Amino acid sequence: MKKLLLSSIACVVLLSSCGSKTKGELTGAQGKKWYPEKPYGMELIPQGSYIMGKSEEDQAQVLNAPTKTVTVRSFYMDDTEITNSEYRQFVEWVRDSIVRTKLAILADELGLGPEDGGIGDYAFKDADTTRLSAYDKYMLDNYSGLGETGYEGRGLDLDQDLVWETSDYPDEYYVEVMDQLYLPEEESYNGQRTIDVTQLKYKYSWMDIEAAARSNGKGTRRDFIKQEELEIYPDTTVWIRDFEYSYNEPMHNDYFWHDAYSDYPVVGVSWKQAKAFCNWRTKLKNDDQKSAGKQFVNQFRLPTEAEWEYAARGGIEGGTYPWGGPYVISDTGCFMANFKPQRGDYAADTALYTVEAKSFEPNDYNLYNMAGNVSEWTDSSYDPNSYEYVSTMNPNGGSGQNARKVIRGGSWKDVAYFLQVSTRDYEYQDSARSYIGFRTVQDYMGEEESRPLN
Repeated sequence: MKKLLLSSIACVVLLSSCGSKTKGELTGAQGKKWYPEKPYGMELIPQGSYIMGKSEEDQAQVLNAPTKTVTVRSFYMDDTEITNSEYRQFVEWVRDSIVRTKLAILADELGLGPEDGGIGDYAFKDADTTRLSAYDKYMLDNYSGLGETGYEGRGLDLDQDLVWETSDYPDEYYVEVMDQLYLPEEESYNGQRTIDVTQLKYKYSWMDIEAAARSNGKGTRRDFIKQEELEIYPDTTVWIRDFEYSYNEPMHNDYFWHDAYSDYPVVGVSWKQAKAFCNWRTKLKNDDQKSAGKQFVNQFRLPTEAEWEYAARGGIEGGTYPWGGPYVISDTGCFMANFKPQRGDYAADTALYTVEAKSFEPNDYNLYNMAGNVSEWTDSSYDPNSYEYVSTMNPNGGSGQNARKVIRGGSWKDVAYFLQVSTRDYEYQDSARSYIGFRTVQDYMGEEESRPLN
C-alpha cells in the first residue's frame, strides 16, 4: 500500500512537470517587473558617502559632532516640509474614520441596513451579505468581534459620503452620532461649536525589527509587535507657550486650519505624531496599491540623522549651509533662508514667523528649506557621543529608550549657527513646538532607470 502511494505521488509530480514553461531550467519564481516610481512631492537622493559632522569651526564648542566618513543608501525625500494642508488630510482622514465607525456601530445596534435608509446607509459592509465575497464571509465568520470593541474585522462602507451640513443630516440617529463629535454647548462661544480634537486618535501597530533581530530567536513574533494610539491634532497652544509675554494669538487661532496657511509647514507636532503620520501615509498609498492590484511600496518614515545631513548638503563637499556657504546672504544682498538674523530682529529676512514650504532657493537635490523655516524631526535618538560608535554604513545612533530625538536645520526663531548642515540639536519626543516640523523619506528600491514612457 505504501509503495502504491509513493508511486501515485511520483506520478503526480511527473505529470505536473509536463509542459512546464520553464522547460526544467532554473529561471526563478516569476513575478511582475518592478519599475520604481518617484513618490509624489519627493526627490531621489542618490547613494553616496560624505564627511558627517563639523568639518568647519565648532564655534559653540559643543564637541558632539566629530567628523566621520559615512555612506548612506539611496532614498526619496520630501522636497518640502510637510505642510498644514498635508497634515490636515491626515486629521480629516482620522476624523472621517471615527465618524464612519460610530455610525456603523449605531446602525448595527439598531439593526438597520442600507435598505432602511438614513443611518442604515452607513452600516458595516457585511450588513448586505449579498455583497460579500467568499473570503470576506470566511473572515467575518472566523475573525470579527475578537478585539476590544467587538466590531474589529468588520469593514466600513466608504462609498457613502458623509454629511456635514446640519440641515442635511438624514435622521435623528445621524444627529446623535455627530453631536458626540463636537464639544458640548457650554464649552462653545461666539455661536460656534468645534470638534473635540481629543477624540481624534489614530491607532496603529508596528514591528520592532531591531529588537527582534537582537533577541537571538527568543520570543515569538507577537512579542515584538507594538500597539500605538495617540491624539494626532497639532498642539496650537505652542504659539502661546513657547513665547512668554508675547502676543501670538493670531497664530494660535489661524495657523493650522485657515487656508491662508495651507502651504506653510505644520508645527506643534510631536515626534510621536510625526511617526503616526508616516504610518498613515504608508497605509494611504498601499490601500490604493492594493485596489489597483500593484505591489506595496516601502514605508514612509522619518529620516535618520545621517540621511538628513547628507540630503541637506545637496552633494556639496564641506559646505557649511545647504547652498554651500559660508555666508547666509547672497551676492545680491538677499538672505538665503528664514531665520533670526539679528538680536530681536526676526523680520530682517522678510519673514516674522514661518514662510511657505516652497520658499527661497532649493539646494542641489531640489530640497527646499533644509536650513531655517522650521527645525525638523529625525528618527535618530540624541546621544552626544553617538558619532563615536555608530556604523559607517547607514549610521543611526541612539536607542528606543532615549526620549531625546535629534532635530536638524534650525528654524525661523534661530540664529545662523543652527542652520549649518552639521549642527546637532534635540527635543523630547513627546514635546511639540512652534518651530519644529518634519519631512518624510522612503527607501529606494529597484533599477536606476525609471519606467520607459509609452
